[in-house]
Amino acid sequence: MIHLDLIGIGTGNPDHLTLAAVRAMNAADVILLPDKGADKAGLIDLRRAICAQVLTRPVAIVEFAMPLRDGAGDYAQAVHSWHDAIARVWQAALERALPHGGRAALLVWGDPALYDSSLRIAERLMAQGLALHVQVVPGITSLQVLTAAHAIPLNPLAGPVTITTGRLLRQHGWPAGAQHVAVMLDAGGAFQALDPAGLTIWWGAYLGMEQQALEHGSLAQAGPCILARRAALRAQHGWIMDIYLLKKETADASG
Repeated sequence: MIHLDLIGIGTGNPDHLTLAAVRAMNAADVILLPDKGADKAGLIDLRRAICAQVLTRPVAIVEFAMPLRDGAGDYAQAVHSWHDAIARVWQAALERALPHGGRAALLVWGDPALYDSSLRIAERLMAQGLALHVQVVPGITSLQVLTAAHAIPLNPLAGPVTITTGRLLRQHGWPAGAQHVAVMLDAGGAFQALDPAGLTIWWGAYLGMEQQALEHGSLAQAGPCILARRAALRAQHGWIMDIYLLKKETADASG
């Protein structure tokens, strides 16, 4: 039996790790680190730095190359095929590192439950017969870090918040009946598909890191600034992770 801890590590700042995350990392026999290639080397470097800072005992570190998702064809089918490929890589890494069983930890950006595929990939391994027990250690999400950085509430007073993706925002526009919309996994500028009238945006990139960047204002004014700044930051660092919250002003909006 392999015990796999999926550990949410927040947005790259070691201060965001919970005490439970630190305990789980130090209890592991091996820690798995995904390598997404030279273009995103900063992501694995951050994971290495977190391990160096919080481990208080020797724990084996195993790095594995993440398969690339095919950007052509049907999106859902491409994602399913990608997850199958990742599952094969996970299984190979786990069986090499723990041939007789043991405890593994996988460091997951943000939280494993919010727009992350780790739990679905682990389900694939169990469905294929791997003796695997999965435990989730929750982490701070980018939504929490974004709202904290701007010192704003996520939801309107006594109201809901809609969480969606950049792809869906481009395809379907503003979600029906929504007042606050958080947008994740945006390849860049999906808000351009919206009529900016009456919309306010709070944007953040590299949240919690030294290079954190923030913008806020009416979408009409802040939108072009965000696009230009995002392009410059991506060119500077080779990669970018960002998220934003949009608010629609209504006649009876109270907060």
